[in-house]
Amino acid sequence: MTTKVHKRILVNVPTATAYNQWTQFEDFPHFMGGVQSVTQLSDDRLQWVAEIAGVKRQWEARILEQVPDRKIAWAATEGATNAGTVLFEDVGGGQTSVTLELEYEPEGLVEKAGDLLNIVEKQAEGDLERFKAFIESEEYATGAWRGSINKGAPVGTPGVEAAAASRGDSGKAGISGKAAAAGAAAVAAGAAAVAAARKSGDKTVTTDATVSPSTEPVMESPTVTVTPAATAPPTTTVPADTTVESGTARLVDVDDPATGVRADEDVDPLTGERRRDTTRDDRV
Repeated sequence: MTTKVHKRILVNVPTATAYNQWTQFEDFPHFMGGVQSVTQLSDDRLQWVAEIAGVKRQWEARILEQVPDRKIAWAATEGATNAGTVLFEDVGGGQTSVTLELEYEPEGLVEKAGDLLNIVEKQAEGDLERFKAFIESEEYATGAWRGSINKGAPVGTPGVEAAAASRGDSGKAGISGKAAAAGAAAVAAGAAAVAAARKSGDKTVTTDATVSPSTEPVMESPTVTVTPAATAPPTTTVPADTTVESGTARLVDVDDPATGVRADEDVDPLTGERRRDTTRDDRV
């Protein structure tokens, strides 16, 4: 069973510019998603390597007809089975209609599943959008080949019957490492889901899945050492009858609190003035 794709896009560049850029096949990876490389083996032979939906494919194609500013038609000769044509039409006003017609034959389970999801069709649509963005941003082609191949031949739009030599190919298709990793991740996620589902609320769920015990080492809780906070020095209480001079406490002895006469002072009987006894040491 084969699948056909028909996509059309309008690009805002002259027809010659759009066509010239399309003849630069080795530049296709710049705007074709999934295309890893295109090698031009000769004027009419191309070698492709692409990865679409996780499936890596390679093939050789032969250009069956090429008419400058009008058409490029091809068919695979080995590898992935596909054929088609790209048509260029001047619609005036410096604009060009680019139409892609493609027929391919999916091989293998993965490609057939991708075909059901229209992955190749979406890829083709995206490629045309990227081609439009690429050529309009540059406003000129990166190169050109103006030769003709089988001009005037009754090729029309070739289908997979023109690529019969590529049918039954084996060893050319393979799942990429990226897809394999994604599959492994899906399996791991499924195992985790089974483990989580073993107990849901108060109901225990029984499954046939066997969960291997973990081989990961058990991490011990780290020991935390708590250092006690430094004890503040004791507070010294200064008596009320203390005077402070430059931060030094001085005790003052008072004989008579009513008169204020201190033990280290006496009163002149004639003048009534207090005289300090300098022979007495202050007690600090």
